[in-house]
Amino acid sequence: MDVDVKMNELKRHIFFEFMNQAGRAFIVVRHSENVIIGSRGFTDEEKKNGIVLVFNSKMNFLWDDYGITAKLAFGTIPQKCFIPSEDIVAVYSPELLAQFTISPQQLKVQQKTEASKEETDIPKPENVIKVDFTKKRK
Repeated sequence: MDVDVKMNELKRHIFFEFMNQAGRAFIVVRHSENVIIGSRGFTDEEKKNGIVLVFNSKMNFLWDDYGITAKLAFGTIPQKCFIPSEDIVAVYSPELLAQFTISPQQLKVQQKTEASKEETDIPKPENVIKVDFTKKRK
């Protein structure tokens, strides 16, 4: 199974665990052309830092293999939204004092994989220095 698929399943699992235990869960969504937040879109600050969305157990939403589909209210205006799983960079619960965050390294790998399907920032074997910590210096 693909690493990205496993990571997205883990995000979803943690999200629903937080929902079951605390009644709500927060997600941080990075700016991406694949994220749809109705006609509202992202503000300039959200484009840089992402947007925090709150879901509670009384809301009607669907998290399938592709992401979250929901109608979210911003102020008094409901917006049709779609948040792809790969654009969710954190899931957290203030009540449980817990969070799950994707590392910046993983995000670079995902972005490059999505954009070019070629190279990643993972070091190649010829660029890795091997150190033998078992030998003692005399």
